[in-house]
Amino acid sequence: MLTQPTAIDPEGMQRSAAFAHGMVAPAGPTLYIGGQNGVDGSGRMLEGLAAQTQQALRNVLAVLEAAGSGPDFVVKLTIYLAPGVEVNEAYAAAAEVWGTRRTSVTVLSVAPAKPGALVEIDAIAAAPS
Repeated sequence: MLTQPTAIDPEGMQRSAAFAHGMVAPAGPTLYIGGQNGVDGSGRMLEGLAAQTQQALRNVLAVLEAAGSGPDFVVKLTIYLAPGVEVNEAYAAAAEVWGTRRTSVTVLSVAPAKPGALVEIDAIAAAPS
């Protein structure tokens, strides 16, 4: 049985509805999800930031499910955006798939490793024993 992580938001720091400043993960196995792009099951890179962001998160969700975990057990997301990408567009697209789950998040602007990729997302989650 998995125990959900606990969000940490220290007094005196601005609280965000979208993310937590820290997360305490339950003791036990940890799932590390490698970077997921906006590539569908056929290997096709989707067009546009919104479509790629949503597909990357669906891919993260698929790995979580395959490991017997789920989005409520994610303690950290790292979102890599191509230079010049509109961050708010990526956030809005992510919210459609991820919902209002709060986790710790780091967002970086980096050169894409895969041609045409506008976003890549990796995750750390609690995994079942």
